[in-house]
Amino acid sequence: MREQKRLKSTVDEFQKQARALEDAQVLAELADEATDDASAREAETHGRAVEAALDEMEWHRMMSGESDALGAIVTVNSGAGGIDAADWAQMLLRMLMRYSERHGWKTEILDEQPAEEAGIKSATLVVDGEYAYGLLKAEMGVHRLVRISPFDQNARRQTSFAAVSVSPDVEDNIDVEVRDEDLRVDVFRSGGAGGQHVNKTESAVRLTHLPTGIVVVCQSERSQHMNKNKAMRVLKSRIYERKLEEQEAARAAVEATKTDNSWGNQIRSYVFQPYTMVTDHRTELKVGDVQRVMNGDLDEFIEAYLKEFGARVA
Repeated sequence: MREQKRLKSTVDEFQKQARALEDAQVLAELADEATDDASAREAETHGRAVEAALDEMEWHRMMSGESDALGAIVTVNSGAGGIDAADWAQMLLRMLMRYSERHGWKTEILDEQPAEEAGIKSATLVVDGEYAYGLLKAEMGVHRLVRISPFDQNARRQTSFAAVSVSPDVEDNIDVEVRDEDLRVDVFRSGGAGGQHVNKTESAVRLTHLPTGIVVVCQSERSQHMNKNKAMRVLKSRIYERKLEEQEAARAAVEATKTDNSWGNQIRSYVFQPYTMVTDHRTELKVGDVQRVMNGDLDEFIEAYLKEFGARVA
């Protein structure tokens, strides 16, 4: 009944705006025939009001997923490309944090695994903000970098990959049951850069969900108890994400429309040399200013993706 009511409300609003647009067009025609500037301005005002209402409807359409209004758990993993891939993963993490800052969202790194020479192997980021998941889900997939490697003495062009996964932060919103007998808890000494607390107490926590094999690590807090609570928050988010993926896979098996986002099938390419260009392979949107994108200006890409796919992704 709720879904029926929502759909009826959408149809009613669309019909209302269609009538308003027709009225504005008639008024504009009359103003043109009578050379009436006041009526012309009134018609323009009505037209802009219709445009604003349709933009609002489009936003609600794109953000109609069950979890879209929630915060997000973002994980970045380096892939093929050695040192460059680890450096690329860190650059992507920074880009996503800058994007979050632009939207006024709070971010916190729960776990970060540094690579041996530069960059990171992986990192888990919590983004606390309204519609963070609904927007950031557009970044989920493999990101490809092409540049002259700063780590190559011969200054050769290198291609490297990093993957971004995004799940909704379901804490206090959706009930995800995690039974004690399905959970293995390991504690160990936290690692990282400096500090009196580092490597002196077993405050870091690793949770393993035995039925799914999902592993979560948190070592951002001094307290083992706080680390366990935050790790559980991420674990529930990933279990919920797994359920959503299973539901989507079941629908896709029937509709045969599932998009392959597996490793090696990049959603976006970032070319630094010999020219600069960021290309989204799902929407074919291209932006030449790669530095602006790397500083978190992702709105064009996310909006284009959601306009095309927003109603089809959870």
